[in-house]
Formats: sequence, structure tokens, C-alpha cells
Amino acid sequence: MMTRHFILAALATSAAMALPGSATAQNFAITNAHILTPGPVGEIENGTILVRDGKIVAAGRSVAVPAGTNTVDAKGQIVTPGLFAVNTALGLVEVNSVDGTIDGRTRNSRISAAFDVQYGLNPASVLIPAARLGGVTRAVVMPDYDDGNKEREAPFAGMGAVISLGHESAMLYRPGIGMVLELGEDGAARLGGSRAAQFVQLRQIFASLKVQWLPDNDLGLSEADHNALLPVVTGKMPLVVIVHRAADIRQVLALAKEYPLKLILSGAEEAWQVAPEIAAMKVPVLLNPTSNIPSSFEQIGASLRNATMLKAAGVEIAISGNDAGHRVRDMRYNAGIAVSRGLPMAAAIEAITLAPARIFGLADKVGSIEPGKQADMVIWDGDPLEALTEPVAIYIDGKDQPMQSRGTLLSDRYKNPG
Repeated sequence: MMTRHFILAALATSAAMALPGSATAQNFAITNAHILTPGPVGEIENGTILVRDGKIVAAGRSVAVPAGTNTVDAKGQIVTPGLFAVNTALGLVEVNSVDGTIDGRTRNSRISAAFDVQYGLNPASVLIPAARLGGVTRAVVMPDYDDGNKEREAPFAGMGAVISLGHESAMLYRPGIGMVLELGEDGAARLGGSRAAQFVQLRQIFASLKVQWLPDNDLGLSEADHNALLPVVTGKMPLVVIVHRAADIRQVLALAKEYPLKLILSGAEEAWQVAPEIAAMKVPVLLNPTSNIPSSFEQIGASLRNATMLKAAGVEIAISGNDAGHRVRDMRYNAGIAVSRGLPMAAAIEAITLAPARIFGLADKVGSIEPGKQADMVIWDGDPLEALTEPVAIYIDGKDQPMQSRGTLLSDRYKNPG
């Protein structure tokens, strides 16, 4: 009965959220803006951003605004690019404790690498407006593992995608942006039972991709998984490796020297211990800078200065939120914590905007305020890395976004009953 009431309430709220009119791409200018962006524009006080047909056409201190152009007065407030979230499950999960609302994993013994999140995305998820109200305009959606069947060997979680969080716009922005693989304690439990066995079997899998797939192959690799891995082993699709221990990071770096893998490390709590090696191979890292209390033996070396030390060594970093769904928007708070531990503010802003766009091959389209890019922007009422700061306005593809979510609608409903 409680589940039924929850579902009905969620449906009613979703319907209410759909009431605002359809947002359309606007031609407008934001004036009197304190522009704060990575890239060539940089930081400019009293700047102007000109938008035409959903794209930025000019940004700077002396931008001419054509007569008749609608203007938004930022009143000196900070304007940043929209935040680009990593390691999310937005659109794939609604309630963690309700299996029927989780579409980011599979139990199929014949599908591992071939699992593709793009087919499970739900644009009506109530978590999307909540993340958007935190300034998130694009997000990397990653698959997860289903460990319900302990006998099932599943090396790979599947393929991720990049989504747009725009209201009433196409959700899928770029499919197939990376193949997810977990190493370490959890990864070894899914393949071979130990780290040594996992790395041996991974080499066998990659070697098998050099020949035509056979139904009776010794590895039990399905044709779908075989085909899904071909762009990974040739370096055309990034391999996003969830890894924690420094020794495991060294092993995966060695693997990438044997095969032309395009690595992205995720988690990487002990990455600071091998920062020069990561930097030398130009491997980016997706991390949560607040991960400093070890939850397992493979994270004993976790440090609040992980982001700072990696960046100082020349490693590209992107900062995540505190979970994959409900707390995605915490990414900017985590960036602020990294600043308190020595990361320059400009680097922190970049780590939640342009850096993730660059890591996933979208830096020519989003991630910074500069001519030619999609007009994903946020006007803030204070320092965007401060917890009490809130967005004043959010734009995705130049469309003004509704400033409400299920949470705000429920708050208004119960503050003003009747």
C-alpha cells in the first residue's frame, strides 16, 4: 500500500512539473555578468554573453549587443558554464530500494560489455530536475553491476552515455562514451576470484578480440560482448576503469601499454601515490575529493589532497558528486572542499565543467563559455563552490530552465495548503 501511494504521489508531482510551457532556444544577451569560465574567455567582471539559436556567439568585456536583443541583467553575479557531472545514474534509477526503478544493470549471463544504458533512460525521472537545480546541465550516465548471482562472471558493466538535463529536450546527447570495468576487490570477485586471475582473464579477452568470434570460444564471450569490445581494444572507445589501490592502478597502466587502450580512471583514491606515472600516460581521473576515510583495505591511502596532488602532477581530473543519483549536485561542494585542501579555484571550476567535457570528447561543444559552444550556463547568487549559494537562472542549449523540482513543489504544497 505504501509503495502504491508513493507511486501515485510521484506521478502526480511529475504531471505538475510538466505544466510549464515548452522552453525554446532563445536569442538573448546576459549583461553585467561576472563571467567565470575555463578556456580562453577566463574570468571577466562586467562581461556580456551573446546567445543566438542556442549557441554562444560572443563573450567578453566589450561585446556589442544588437538592437532589439532580449537582455538578462546578471547584476554583477557570477555566471559559469553549466556543470558537467560524471559517474551518475541519472535517468536509470529512481528509488534505490525499489528494484523495479533501477535500469542501470543486467543479470543476463550473455550480456556484459554489450549492456548499453541509452536504452533505459527515463527523461521523466524526478532526480533530473533536482540535479539541474544544482547547476548540472550535462551528465555522464554509467552502468553498474548486478551482483545478485554470485556465480555469474561479468568482467564489464557495459557502456555509458552523456545526457542533457534540459527540460523538454532530447535527453540522449552522446551514446557509447565509455566501457565500464571494475578492478580491485569487487572486480576480482566477479572474474576469477582474485586480482591475479582477473588480469590474466582480461588479457585473454583482449587477445581473443584479434580473431573472429566463434560460438564455442573458450572464454564464453557472447558475440554481442565481442563486438562491443572491439572499439575498446582499438582505442576508439574509452575504458573507464573503477580502481582504488595504487598497485592496481599500476597494473592497469601496464595493461594499457600492451593494448592501445584509452584509459579513464574512476575512484582512484590512492592515485596520488602514482601521480607521475598517470600523468606520463596522459590518463584522466574521475574522483571524489572527499573520499578520505577508507571503506576497504584497498583505500587505506585515501587522502583529501588527492585532487590537489594529481592536478599538481599534471593529471586531468573531474570531480563527482556523492552518489550516482540523489546527490549528484554535491559535485560543486566537493570541488569547494578540494579548494580548501589546496586545489586552485580555477582548477576546481574546470574539474566540474570543461575537464569532464574534454575527458569524454565533448570539449568542442560544451564545458566552457566561449563562441561556438552550446549555451549551457548558470547564473549564481554567490560563489558557486559555497554550499549556501543557489542558481538564479539556468540555461541549457540557450533555453531558460524551470527552477523547480519534485522537492520544491512538495515544499510549496505543504507550506501553502489548500
